[in-house]
Order: sequence, then C-alpha cells, then structure tokens
Amino acid sequence: MIISHRHRFIFAAVPKTGTHSVRQALREQLGDEDVEQVGLFVDKRFPWEDLAAIRHGHLSLRQVRPYLGEEVFSGYFKFAFVRNPFDRFVSYCAFMLRGGDDFQRRPHDMMRHFLFEEAPEGHVLFQPQASLLVGEDGETLLTDMVGRVENMQGAYDAICARLGIANRPLDRVNGSQRGDYRPYYDQTLIDGVAARYAQDLDLFGYSFEGLR
Repeated sequence: MIISHRHRFIFAAVPKTGTHSVRQALREQLGDEDVEQVGLFVDKRFPWEDLAAIRHGHLSLRQVRPYLGEEVFSGYFKFAFVRNPFDRFVSYCAFMLRGGDDFQRRPHDMMRHFLFEEAPEGHVLFQPQASLLVGEDGETLLTDMVGRVENMQGAYDAICARLGIANRPLDRVNGSQRGDYRPYYDQTLIDGVAARYAQDLDLFGYSFEGLR
C-alpha cells in the first residue's frame, strides 16, 4: 500500500495484480511526507506500529482507515487493480510452487490441493481481492476507481490523469510467461474457483471467459 499526502491518494496493493509495476512507477512521484508498506523487492514500513508489524504490503483499506482519520480517508483518491480470479488463481498456484516443477507437471492436482484439500485460508495472496477493498459491511467498495490488469496501462494512465501526476509506461516486474489460464482448468476447478471467489466475480464483472 502507498499513502501519498502530496498527491492525496491511497493505492491498495491487491496481491497478484501487477502491484510492483504500479508501485515502481508511483514511487517516482512521491515526496518525503508520503509512506509505503511493502515486503518484496523493497522493504518499507508504515509509521504505525500495529500495521508495520504485519510485514507484508497488502493491507486492506479497512485496516488503514482508522490511522488516517475519516477526513483524510474520505478525501483521498483510493484505487486498486484487480484481475480475473481464474487467471489470478493459476498465478497464485504457480507462485506458491515456484522453485520446483510440481505445478508444471501436475497443474490440476496442485490446483485441487489449494482449492479443496489444504486451502490456505489465512494467506493474504489466497484471499478474495474484494476482502482488501470493501468496507465493514463486507460488500461496499471503498475505492474510487478499480483498474484491471487486463488493461493495466490504460487504467494507470487514467489514474495518473485523475491525480494530475505524470504517467509513464509500466515496467514488467515479477511477471511470468505462462500464457492463457483457461487450459489449466477442468469443470471441477472452474466450479471451485467460481464458488470461492464469487464476490470478486460479481463485484468486478468477470467470468471464466473474461469480462462479462
């Protein structure tokens, strides 16, 4: 997450949505008064002890809201990026099994393992994207804009225009060359991901084939 007092924005970094590319570009616009929490590639912490202790940078808007106060939180432009949950789940499995060849050899087995056998419920990368972006009611989005990974540069350009900051081409950071997510699925896996990430599919307008 990045909180910019200079430009009055909050960037909620949803995991597995190209957040490091966005962070890298936004850092060029930050001032000394701005703060960031991140734990991969760069190690930065928020000035609030409770949040800093969480270590990773994928904090929810609900978590940071009390520390900023309602006037600041409501007045700042809040944005995030989201990704098709079916694509994102494949990326999650590949990431968790990096360093070996289990996912390459047995992708269906590995995906079933995470979905049905030993679901890592507490892992922030596994949680629905909406969980970082909704309010206390668990339903209402707190963001002013949600960009899509599927049109990342266009969305980033629009965000920069809204904030009045310089934009630039996003770098590719921590990406993969895996290709289309759909061949990784059978009907059981489609149904499993659809059930687990039903809120993401509904809120952000995705289906197995893409945008609805």
